Amino acid sequence: MQEKNPHALRGVACAALGGVCWGFSGTCGQYLFSRFEVSSLWLTCVRLLAGGILLTVPAVLRHRDSVLGILRNPKDLLRLICYGIFGLLLCQYAYMTAISWSNAATTTVLQNLGLLIVMGYTCLRVRRLPSRREGAALVLALAGVYLLATGGDPGHMALSPRGLFWGLAAAVAVALYTLLPQSLLSRWDRDAVIGPSMLIGGVFLNLTARSWTFSVSLSLQGWLAVGAVVLLGTAAAFSLIMQGILDIGPARASMLASTEPVSATVFSALWLGTTFSVTDLIGFAAITATVFLLAKSE
Repeated sequence: MQEKNPHALRGVACAALGGVCWGFSGTCGQYLFSRFEVSSLWLTCVRLLAGGILLTVPAVLRHRDSVLGILRNPKDLLRLICYGIFGLLLCQYAYMTAISWSNAATTTVLQNLGLLIVMGYTCLRVRRLPSRREGAALVLALAGVYLLATGGDPGHMALSPRGLFWGLAAAVAVALYTLLPQSLLSRWDRDAVIGPSMLIGGVFLNLTARSWTFSVSLSLQGWLAVGAVVLLGTAAAFSLIMQGILDIGPARASMLASTEPVSATVFSALWLGTTFSVTDLIGFAAITATVFLLAKSE
């Protein structure tokens, strides 16, 4: 008789709530872009640096040996830097930029295509063809992108070219974000990898973008939205998802985290008044279905 997982309920709740936090933070980003003169570059600078500090401090306190172990190993330190810049930084910047050119719901759905890129890389690496389930996920994903981009009419673009480009760039970034830290996560604690790498990405972006030269004027509501992006969409969401993965595994956690596009759609519609056509919703459903198919695949 299989032993029950005593932390299964906690894992389910954490993964689902983490997805909701991600979806809400994306909607907060959309609010900032549409109501204030805020650039995606500035918001990414703030999000990465503040989130990196919030995640690194407890990582150092709880997993000091792991953090020091990575820093003392030149190869692992280089991997950590690459992950921070080409994984987390690129992922967050592409995500926020895509939202600035479209909306939170559409961007959140498009970034899920990163799972297909991971699937393709895995197939090439082990030299095998996609399974039937993976092939079905590919067909659904292509159909979903077509519906979102054209609205079902190939004669015109329903989604702006920049919105589509950055949405697909976010998907590529998600794949890099997933693949780059694998060797680190196999040897070191997750917190010791995520927090410091986010801090590295934040410091690098703030220095290269010279974030202190940006002129930003926000109301109290605007700063509250920035706080939600940092606290809920970064520190809380990453911590919740990681706990969900530890409790119930990556497959179930990824399925439950699909509350992200659903919550982003609901928040965008109810809070910001974003409207979606039936074709949009069908496209959302088609791409979101790939998460379930790929989570169940080998």
